[in-house]
Amino acid sequence: MRRGIRFLDTRPLRGSRPFRDLWISTSASQLGGHMATVAVLAQVWDLTGSPVGTGAIGLATGLPIVLFGLFGGTLADAVDRAALVRATAAGQVLAAVGLCAQALADNRSVVLLLALVAVGSACNALGAPARRTFPVRLLPSDQVAAGLALTNVSFQAAMLAGPALAGLVIARWDVSAAYAAQALAVAVSLLGVIRLPAMKPEGTGTGATAVRRRPERGGRLIVLRRPTLWGSMAADLAATLLAMPIALFPLVNEDRFGGDPRTLGLFLSAVAVGGITAGLLSGTVTRLRRGGLVQLTAAGVWGLALAGFGLAGPLWLALGCLAVAGAADTVSVVTRSALVQFETPDAYRGRVSSVDHVIGVAGPELGNFRGGLLASATSAPFALVVGGLTATLAIAAVAAANAPLRAYRTPSPAPPTAPDPTVPEPTVGAEV
Repeated sequence: MRRGIRFLDTRPLRGSRPFRDLWISTSASQLGGHMATVAVLAQVWDLTGSPVGTGAIGLATGLPIVLFGLFGGTLADAVDRAALVRATAAGQVLAAVGLCAQALADNRSVVLLLALVAVGSACNALGAPARRTFPVRLLPSDQVAAGLALTNVSFQAAMLAGPALAGLVIARWDVSAAYAAQALAVAVSLLGVIRLPAMKPEGTGTGATAVRRRPERGGRLIVLRRPTLWGSMAADLAATLLAMPIALFPLVNEDRFGGDPRTLGLFLSAVAVGGITAGLLSGTVTRLRRGGLVQLTAAGVWGLALAGFGLAGPLWLALGCLAVAGAADTVSVVTRSALVQFETPDAYRGRVSSVDHVIGVAGPELGNFRGGLLASATSAPFALVVGGLTATLAIAAVAAANAPLRAYRTPSPAPPTAPDPTVPEPTVGAEV
């Protein structure tokens, strides 16, 4: 990165209109999604008054991710990725409009509400793998990392602002207003990808040069053959499946803080505050070479912090525990993502990344369902404490059984090599 850039590198936004459109699209989609999360939580809680109901939101969201996420990765390697993202974004707009319409019609059917949530989740799962490939196609190679950092910042900002904004909107009006705001956000997201250039997978053009090499076999089985990969993914799955707390937020809010929707939004925003703080200090973490040990430690802190949230009485302490959990989650995600990319041969990265994506997105949703079921049979504090401690113990078991993951070190940077004069420079970052 050039001298003078100290914090956030904004060259991708300034220099590439297609990436700027993509960034606006992704940011709007994320903001609308986090607003909808609070609205759906509030509506399901109003309809059912049961943690099983709020836990079912995770099932309605997570199952489509599992069913359509891997297929979306395969589809992204077979069709024009920009067209695929436009089609799935249009589907998300229709689902968002449906959520707004059912709220305005005073819908009392949880099944209808969750069905609309599932449709939106399926559209997102189909388009997400293709969307993740865009920065490397739209930006010069020396700006790709900066583009990914900008996308991560927008995600954290949406996670911070979306829930708090939704809480204020619901308190001032009702859930239909929050759904209307989400529909507007996903419409902006669709407009953001309309001007993107065609992005067919490389080698799908016409002529003899269009013939692509068949992918090597066993793309996803490599996860099971490499201890660092299965250990890293198992630790993440244990953390989210056993300790995810979001489905329990309405019950905790009702029991301890009077059910104020603004407090419900603060719970989600506290997690984002911790995540943003950790992100701003991530340079310290990324310089640590013991990536496996860092991930295991951060995942364990996540479980302990959520157990603390289950025991916390004052609001400030509850929010503090959630902020610590958010920071630990960010550290764990950053180190796991780097480890997966470094440990996966390039020929398998697409398929291994799709497995990592499904675990990282579906695991939390299924974990919410598990938490809701446990809380319905016991209580929210019990479910949080048991979930957090069980997750920490499971992560410790992965660490004990997986010496390669504990000992893993990030590869040293390769020395610079002279460019091969026989290989033409790729054309990237072109405007449309």
